[in-house]
Amino acid sequence: MRPSLEGPPVLSNLYDAALRNLLDVNVTAAGFVRAGGGYDDPWTRDAAINCWNAASLLAPDVARATLLKVCDSGRGVVAQDNQWWDQIIWVIGAWQHVAVTGDTAFAATAYEIGRASLAILDRERFDPATGLYAGPALMQDGISGLPSYEEVQSSDEQGGSFVLDYPGTAELRCLSTNAVYVRALRCLALLGDEPLFDRRADVLAEAINLHLWDASAGLYGYYLGPDGLDRHQETAGLALAIDFGIAGPSRTRQILAAAHREPYGMVNVWPHFPRYDAARPGRHNAICWPMVMGLWGAAAASAGDAQAFGQTLDDLSQLFHGSGDELFELYNATTGAVDGGWQVGRHWESLPHQTWSATAYLRLIHESLFGLHFTPSGITISPVVPEGLGDLHLTGLPYRSATLDLTLTGSGTHSQVLLDGRPTTAVPADLTGHHTLTIEVS
Repeated sequence: MRPSLEGPPVLSNLYDAALRNLLDVNVTAAGFVRAGGGYDDPWTRDAAINCWNAASLLAPDVARATLLKVCDSGRGVVAQDNQWWDQIIWVIGAWQHVAVTGDTAFAATAYEIGRASLAILDRERFDPATGLYAGPALMQDGISGLPSYEEVQSSDEQGGSFVLDYPGTAELRCLSTNAVYVRALRCLALLGDEPLFDRRADVLAEAINLHLWDASAGLYGYYLGPDGLDRHQETAGLALAIDFGIAGPSRTRQILAAAHREPYGMVNVWPHFPRYDAARPGRHNAICWPMVMGLWGAAAASAGDAQAFGQTLDDLSQLFHGSGDELFELYNATTGAVDGGWQVGRHWESLPHQTWSATAYLRLIHESLFGLHFTPSGITISPVVPEGLGDLHLTGLPYRSATLDLTLTGSGTHSQVLLDGRPTTAVPADLTGHHTLTIEVS
C-alpha cells in the first residue's frame, strides 16, 4: 500500500507519477535508490537529497541502505570521491532520516561518519582568510555552470566538461556549498547533542553574509573568486540561504522580491553566460533542473510566501505534464521542452526517470503544501496553500508505526489541526495504527 493524493488532476496524477518513479522505477533489486535513468548507482549528493526529500518517509529501510551505500565503511567516512564539496550534504540527509524514522542506532553511526568526514574537509577545504569552504557549487559540477574562465570564455570546446578540469575552480567559495555546510553543522549538533557545531554554524553563516551578500541587488552573489564577488543569481544557493535561516527575515523578503524567474521556472544560474543564449542554454546555466526548482519552492514555503511557492508548484506541474507525466532531468526554461542543455560544444541529453525530480515534487506536496515537518518527537504542521486548489486528500501516508489520512482545506498560511477530531499542534512520534488528520487553512 502507498499513499494517494486526491485533488486537482494535474497534482494527483503527478503525485502518482512521482511515487512510481521513486518506488517502482528507481528502487533497485539490491535495495537502494539509484539516481535515475542512465545513472544506475547513487552518489553522495543525490542519495542525501532523495532521502531528505521523500525516501526516508516512504521507504525508510531503502533510504537507510542508500545513505550507507555512499559511505566508506572501512574508514567510517562519506565516500572520498573527487566531488568533495558534495560530501557534507550527506549529514543533512542522515539527520532528516533520523527525524523522520526515529532510528537512534543510525543517528549514532551518522554522527561518527559526519564528524570524521567534516574533519577531513576542515583540514583540506576550509579557507581561514574568509571563514568559507572552498569548492564548486552544489549543482554546477559541469563547466557550463561557470561564467568567465579563459578556456571557455568564447567557446567551451577547449576541454572536458567536469568543473575541476579548469584551473582555479577548486578555490571558489560558493553560496550553495557554504549554505549546505551551515545546515550540516546544525545537523551534526542535533545528531551528537554537541553545541559546538551550532556555534560553528553561526560563525559560518556570518561569513556568508559578510562576503557573499550583495546589498545593491538584494541578493547573495554566486561565489567569491579571485576577482571578488560574482553577482550571478544562483537559485539553489538563494533557496538554501532562506530555508536554512542564513538570510533572516529582511534578506529573505529582498531575495523573494528580486530573484529572476524565466517563463518556465527558476533556473540554476541567471543570466546566460556570454557563450550561451536562449537558443543554446548552458547545461548548468539558465536552464530548469526540477531538483533546484524544488529547493526554491520549499524555501518560498518556509518563508510563508504562498504565491512564490504556488508558482513553483505550477511550474513543475507544467514541465512534468508537458513531458507526458514523465519526470526528466532538466528542461528548457523558455520553451518548457525536455532539454539537456549545451556544454563543451555539444548538446546533451536530458535523461528520464530522474529520482530527485520526483522526490523534489513529493517534498513540496508533503512538507510545503500539507506542511508536515518532521522532528524526533513528531510532526509539526505549518501548511502553505496557494489559492484555487480546493480540498485535498492525502490518504495512506506512512509515518513510523502509524498511517495517516489527511484532509487539507482552504488557502493561506494559518492553520487549525485536528487529529482524530481533536485539536492538536503536532502528531506524536509514538502514534500507532490508522488516524485522520484534518488541516483547515485560512
